[in-house]
Amino acid sequence: MVITSASTIKKLLILFLVCAGLYYAKEFLIPLSIGAILATLFLPFCKWLEGKKISRGLAVTLCLVTLLLAIGGIGALLGWQIAELMGDFTLLKQKIVEKVSTIQQYIFKRFDISVQKQWSLLKDNKSSIGESLNFMLGSLAKIVTGFILILVYIAGFLYYRNHIKDFLIKLSKPAQREEMEQVVYKAAHVSQQYLLGLTKMIICLWIMYGLGFTIVGVKNALFFAVLCGLLEIIPFIGNITGTTITILVAAVQGAGFPMLGGIVLTYGIVQFIQGWVLEPFIVGPQVKINPLFIIIALVVGELVWGIPGIFMAIPIIAMCKIVCDHIESLKPYGFLIGEVGTAKRKQSFMNKIINWIKKKRRR
Repeated sequence: MVITSASTIKKLLILFLVCAGLYYAKEFLIPLSIGAILATLFLPFCKWLEGKKISRGLAVTLCLVTLLLAIGGIGALLGWQIAELMGDFTLLKQKIVEKVSTIQQYIFKRFDISVQKQWSLLKDNKSSIGESLNFMLGSLAKIVTGFILILVYIAGFLYYRNHIKDFLIKLSKPAQREEMEQVVYKAAHVSQQYLLGLTKMIICLWIMYGLGFTIVGVKNALFFAVLCGLLEIIPFIGNITGTTITILVAAVQGAGFPMLGGIVLTYGIVQFIQGWVLEPFIVGPQVKINPLFIIIALVVGELVWGIPGIFMAIPIIAMCKIVCDHIESLKPYGFLIGEVGTAKRKQSFMNKIINWIKKKRRR
């Protein structure tokens, strides 16, 4: 019993030291980790280009150009929609003022806080708001530098991938090198498949939200569809946040209850299709982590690395599960964070539907 307790304490201490190291080294590790994860996304494309007798250097360059074009395309689309939204800025401002006035009157009647006192409370927070704005503007150079570093790391990992893999294999004992090679392959594969699945998921969400919001009559429907889709990067919370923003802006623009109800209905339908159709076939097979530990990973990722930690939490925990599954002493932890019956039931449910459709076609 004493030995078991000592072993548990030792593991907890190691876990604490790892988290502390990740936190204090985040300035270095965040760009490196993002570069490594994105490199796995472009690995099949890079290999395909090399298979067409294109040199590795040129193939890596084409991968970077593709990434920049994709980011530029999404940025241009959002910029175009934001410009359209800003065209109604005066009307939006007037509507917001009216809504704020209504809320202030409600607070005054309900809590007996005068309008003047409410404004004074807001003014007290002006300095902190200004400081936050200056901090954001001051971080622009840091963001640009980080983005350039990420591009460099992506190029480095793609170009030297065989060298890095050989190094990791050489670290293990000769009898374990074959298993180490499988771990390296599966870790890179799960990250790659998760990002590919997430990309496909976001595109499907853009289409579904775009159709739903357009049918309902939401103004700037494309912008809100793109926003809701991109926020899918943050599981569970992202779609709710995007839909809430859509509802608030639509309400400010004067939307009635039928339109607001239509937005909520669109969200419900999209969530059903996403949870029972898209996830089991696009993301589910690749990332076999149960929802509880996905949430824990997101929370820990945000605490340790902030917003980048949220983006990287799921592929990192999926890689950790693969490592745990191949180390005898860590297999219980791999079992703990692995998927349970819900994901399998969804997969089984959709398989039954597909089999039923196939039978109907044969008839």
